[in-house]
Amino acid sequence: MPVKLEDRPIEQVKEEVIDVLIHNYSHGIISSDAFERRLDAVIGTSSHQEMVDQIQDLDAAPDDTLKKQKEQQFSVNYSQAPAEDKETLINILGDTDRSGVWTVPKEIRLFTLLGGSTLDFTDARFTSPYVTVKVFSLLGSDKIFVPENVNVLSKAFCILGTSKNKAPSVASIHAPTITIEGVIILSEISIKLKTTMKESFVAFANKMKTMFESNPKV
Repeated sequence: MPVKLEDRPIEQVKEEVIDVLIHNYSHGIISSDAFERRLDAVIGTSSHQEMVDQIQDLDAAPDDTLKKQKEQQFSVNYSQAPAEDKETLINILGDTDRSGVWTVPKEIRLFTLLGGSTLDFTDARFTSPYVTVKVFSLLGSDKIFVPENVNVLSKAFCILGTSKNKAPSVASIHAPTITIEGVIILSEISIKLKTTMKESFVAFANKMKTMFESNPKV
C-alpha cells in the first residue's frame, strides 16, 4: 500500500518534482517561462500537494541520463590527493581570495586585520567530511561562500561585530560540515550561497536541454 503523499519526506517529494520539471523542460515539452514559473512554485511552498500539482500534466519519468548528470553536477567534490591538515591565511591591510578549484584542508586559520578575505567552497575539493575555519577578525570583512550540498555551523563570537549566516543548507546529514568559529571584533563575516537553489537548477536544466538538442538519441 503506497504511503500517503503528505506523510512522505517533503525534501524527497521536492527533489522528485524538480526532476520531472527538468526532464520535461530539457526535452522541449514545456517552455522556459513555464519551467521557471513552476520551479518558483515548488521552491516557495511547503505543501506536498502544491508541489505535485506542478507536474500533474507532465511526463513523470526522468531518464537515466538526467539522473546521472544530476548526480555528477550536485554531488560534493572529494579529492583523492592529500592536503595539509592546517592552512593559515593572513590579511593585514590587504585581501586574499581562495576560490575556483582548490583542495580544502581540515582546518583553516583566518587572521584579518584592516583587510578582507574571500573563501569560496563552491568548486572546492574536500578531503575530510569535517572542516573547521578558525577566524580572528579585527576591523575586517570576511566572506565565505558555500554550495547547497554542504552543511554550515557558525559559532563565531562577536564583539561589536556581525556574523551573518545566510546559507540555509539543504544538505543531508552525511554531507561535509564546515564549522566556523573564532572572534569577530568591529568586523563582519558573511556566510552565504554563491548561487541560489533556483539558479543552480535553471543552469543545470539549460545544460541538459542543450545536450539533448545536440544529441536527440541520448
